[in-house]
Amino acid sequence: MSTKNEQLFLQAKKHIPGGVNSPVRAFAGVGGTPVFIHKASGSKIYDTEDNAYIDYVGSWGPMILGHAHPKVIEAVKQAADDGLSFGAPTPFETTIADKICEIVPSVELVRMTNSGTEATMSAIRLARGYTGRDKIVKFEGCYHGHSDSLLVKAGSGMLDIGEPTSKGVPADFAKHTITLPYNNPDAIKECFAKWGNEIACVIVEPIAGNMNMVIPTQEFHDTLRQQCSEHGAVLIFDEVMTGFRVGLGGAQAHFGIEPDLTCFGKIIGAGLPVGAFGGKREIMQCIAPTGGVYQAGTLSGNPLAMRAGIAMFEDLTVDGFYDELASKVDYLIDGIQAAADKHGIHLRSNKLGGMMGFFFVKDGDTATPQNFDEVSDCDIDAFNTFFHGMLERGIYLAPSAYEAAFMSSKHSQADLDATIKAADAVFAQMAQ
Repeated sequence: MSTKNEQLFLQAKKHIPGGVNSPVRAFAGVGGTPVFIHKASGSKIYDTEDNAYIDYVGSWGPMILGHAHPKVIEAVKQAADDGLSFGAPTPFETTIADKICEIVPSVELVRMTNSGTEATMSAIRLARGYTGRDKIVKFEGCYHGHSDSLLVKAGSGMLDIGEPTSKGVPADFAKHTITLPYNNPDAIKECFAKWGNEIACVIVEPIAGNMNMVIPTQEFHDTLRQQCSEHGAVLIFDEVMTGFRVGLGGAQAHFGIEPDLTCFGKIIGAGLPVGAFGGKREIMQCIAPTGGVYQAGTLSGNPLAMRAGIAMFEDLTVDGFYDELASKVDYLIDGIQAAADKHGIHLRSNKLGGMMGFFFVKDGDTATPQNFDEVSDCDIDAFNTFFHGMLERGIYLAPSAYEAAFMSSKHSQADLDATIKAADAVFAQMAQ
């Protein structure tokens, strides 16, 4: 790793806790020094010494059109010329809201926020206000941002009240959060049998992207929908990662499930800071100013993000866009899997649309992990070796074995072939 990155990291630590503004960037999970980026274009990011990396992080998902897409950049430049923020309504907010409601049938009304964390936090407050109940259900291994109610893990028993996973979260908050194993329909039924009339909502990543990528069964989602409907609980799909990513209609279109509320993330602003939550009119009308559930944000729906999003959606809605994205993912995953098999590396993978995940399973494990415990049981050291080997060869993956990877429309055949070739070389070393 270059001494330039080490110098920059040292400098950053002087006035930024841990030298980073979001923990995963610190490379704590994989070891070594983070790469400091100063620009990006298309499928590539460039460090401060102008070394190029083929990027499969894509700012954690939103760069579906590649970095610095000319049309999006032009839209942002024009928006900036007109002023950065007004704290007043603009017609661009309406255009994005109309577009989201047109694409996602379960969303009848939508409210903009500034981040995915704000979206999930607000959706939960709304569900509590709408139902008049306090308890919420989440799943082990799903991440919904860093609000207090959600930084909770399961208690000692499977059906137990949660415990905080972060200091600073009062145990009183945690006692309202029930954490269940992901992808387990029976646990959902047991939970509702015990607490059904106290549960305000269930929040779930319909495809997990924060324990690497785990695609649950159809039965899991059918059970969730059925139990929430039966007991009057609000079903919240956190599509911050999957929305407009695994397909135009998101994971809910893939599974044919209609959630009551959906949360979206920075992809709707083409990578600028933005989030949103929306859903059934009856529920969304409980939000201020039409209802008693308070939620606000000076920069919500800011014109830069809205105009960037409008430009991006023009490309996303072109016929065949997602088919092409998925075929690139298929080619890449198939190529990397073949290389792993050739060298006797125990690799498993998941993929859907423009999203993918790799698991280095332990010797003897044949199945792809289905939940957080199985992901945690993977060979993290093997992933870390793979990560650094790929980084040295100019391939940038998420610096954690617990994160998914993302494809953009700008990844070329040459990029994919170079990535497979790099993986083959790393696997050859790992097999020695």
